[in-house]
Amino acid sequence: MSPSLLQRVAEIRSGAPATRRAILDLILEDPDRVLEENFEMLAERSRSSVPTIMRTCRDLGFAGLREFKLALAQELALGGSPLHRRVNISDAADEVVAKISRSAAASVAGVRSQLDMAVLDGAVAAIAAAPHVDLYGAGATSWFMASDLQARLFRLGLSANAWSDYHLQQVAGAAQRPGGVVIAISHVGGMPSLLDAVDIARGQGARVVALTRPGTALAAKADFLLGLSVPDDAVMHVGIDAYLTHLTVIEILTVLVAQRRGDPAMQRLQRAREAFQRHGIDATTHPLQSWDGGGLVSGPAAHETPGGGRGSAS
Repeated sequence: MSPSLLQRVAEIRSGAPATRRAILDLILEDPDRVLEENFEMLAERSRSSVPTIMRTCRDLGFAGLREFKLALAQELALGGSPLHRRVNISDAADEVVAKISRSAAASVAGVRSQLDMAVLDGAVAAIAAAPHVDLYGAGATSWFMASDLQARLFRLGLSANAWSDYHLQQVAGAAQRPGGVVIAISHVGGMPSLLDAVDIARGQGARVVALTRPGTALAAKADFLLGLSVPDDAVMHVGIDAYLTHLTVIEILTVLVAQRRGDPAMQRLQRAREAFQRHGIDATTHPLQSWDGGGLVSGPAAHETPGGGRGSAS
């Protein structure tokens, strides 16, 4: 059986020069922290340099720090407990909070290094100029992502629909036309019905933006691949790392598309904000139904429960 990545780190440590040995020591001491750090941070902590870190990664068989960190994250995920890749059943509550928070932060921080900026710019330009955007989600998490992004694009003034039903995805694909865009979201990237809908839309001349893992069947069909590799989750097939990274990309797309569309998008967002402040469900101008069925109440009493406590407006 081939040695694990951390075993390889330990093996090459003994024969490494002092500067590289310091980097390897940090990896062995706290691999989770290394996942959170960029070149500069790791170089500062090890009192070395970015080129030295690059040479160390190559000694381990990786092209660079990003590739090394992806392999390390995968190993930690597979080697962790069934609760979470770094949480043990005996960990105290503060340890659980610290480990999960650091893991989440590392996942989000990894988005920047994985996105191809030229591809991202092409995707943003296509979305911003599209006469219509369809969003496909495969599975509960991906459907939530598609629905969330659809609401954001709609607020920017784009014609956009999100589809969860596989039959309607195919119907929407058949209604696409040149210049249109399909945004397909799937961490797994292999759902046959989703792939069929993408093929139909491509046949109509639409371009495809795919948010998925590199190397999937969906990735192969994308005109613009926003590929994100994340560690496997110990509990869910599509876990918190995929969830957080996809949400981060959705926020990035929203901001960049808004910038591309300029003042009209900014004005729409401002009008929507003003409308929510005046008429939103939680707005103070909206009276709430009383708890005892006595009709509408307003003012401070609107938030009082029958027992004198404070009620919730949402």
